[in-house]
Amino acid sequence: MIAEIQVIPRPVGTPEDRYKYVDAAIAIIQASGLRYEVHGLGTVVEGPADKVWLLLQAVHHATLEAGAERTLSIIKVSSGAQAGGPTVQELVRKFRQ
Repeated sequence: MIAEIQVIPRPVGTPEDRYKYVDAAIAIIQASGLRYEVHGLGTVVEGPADKVWLLLQAVHHATLEAGAERTLSIIKVSSGAQAGGPTVQELVRKFRQ
C-alpha cells in the first residue's frame, strides 16, 4: 500500500518552534520502520496495509498529543486487490534526475 498524508495542525507550531506539531507527526513516521519520503506538502509512506493504516492514525494523533489545538489530515491511499503493487520508486523513477 502507498499512502500520502498531510497534517495541518492549528496552530502549526509555537513561536519558538514554528513546525513543532508537523515535526511530531514526521517523527512518528520516521520511527515506524516503513519506507517514507518527506515532501514539502506531505509525506508518502509505503508498506503493508495493516501497518500503514495504523500509522496514518498515529500520525494524525501525534499533532494533538504534541499540543496542537486542532488538526486536519489529508490522506491519499493506493492499494490493489493483489499484493505487490507498484512502489513509490517505480512510480517516480523516470521523473527524477
